[in-house]
Amino acid sequence: MRIAILGLGLVGGSVARALREAPAYAAAELVAWTPSGSGPRAALAAGVIDAAALDPLDAVRRAGIVILAGPPLACASLVRRLGAEPGTALSPGVTVTDVASTKAALTAAAAEAGIPFVGGHPMAGRETSGFDAADADLFRGRPWVITEAVGGGDPEVVRSLALACGAVPVELDALRHDRLVAAISHLPLLASVALVEAVAGTQADPGEDWPAAAALAATGWRDATRLARGDATMGAEIAASNAEAIALVMRRLRDRIDEWLDLLEGGDGPDPDSMQERLAAARARLDRPA
Repeated sequence: MRIAILGLGLVGGSVARALREAPAYAAAELVAWTPSGSGPRAALAAGVIDAAALDPLDAVRRAGIVILAGPPLACASLVRRLGAEPGTALSPGVTVTDVASTKAALTAAAAEAGIPFVGGHPMAGRETSGFDAADADLFRGRPWVITEAVGGGDPEVVRSLALACGAVPVELDALRHDRLVAAISHLPLLASVALVEAVAGTQADPGEDWPAAAALAATGWRDATRLARGDATMGAEIAASNAEAIALVMRRLRDRIDEWLDLLEGGDGPDPDSMQERLAAARARLDRPA
């Protein structure tokens, strides 16, 4: 079986490394393509893949599985390109899947393009990027969301991929997936960026106290801003492809911030008892999510 991976950064590269070590795919031919070609060249030199393709259509020819592993909008563009030449690119019986962070827009693009597609999203990542950061154990024990099939895609193919990577398959429809990850993944990303902008400043409004504050910053600042260190292209395409769901939960965050401002700026001064109650309630909610 040929498996084509279009995109070979952190996630795509980690899939390639995991599949190379998986007994179920020991005989598979792994072929990869990226626009720059740097990731596939490094993977080929490391013995992780069998071939580095010069063009995505060359990569997918004769492939039984195609994995789109780029930013969401780039994946949608590849879907449209694959659908434009089904007779010369995609083999009969192939299933196309992806590892992008948003699902509804990509699933709709695949349905419109008429390609056999099943959305996938491994819920794992790091702020580092590129093939050099890839790790075969990145997905071990983590959920791997599988969304609805369109165009004759086979969900069992994606389930087998997830299991081979050590992940736990979780079935969700694409719209529900996007609502959930908007809250627990995409909002934290934008909130992390907004925190950096508020404290460290922006190009238009430099933070005058930032150099002194940076010298004092410890693990709390590091943890709260970790997501802001991620790939800017990936983050922008995530936000653009799931804008409505992110905006909804961001408005809820804004409401909570307004309530905190009321506690801080109350007419009779800050209310420590109310603040303690809210802090304790938040901690309890994290301890008992159900």
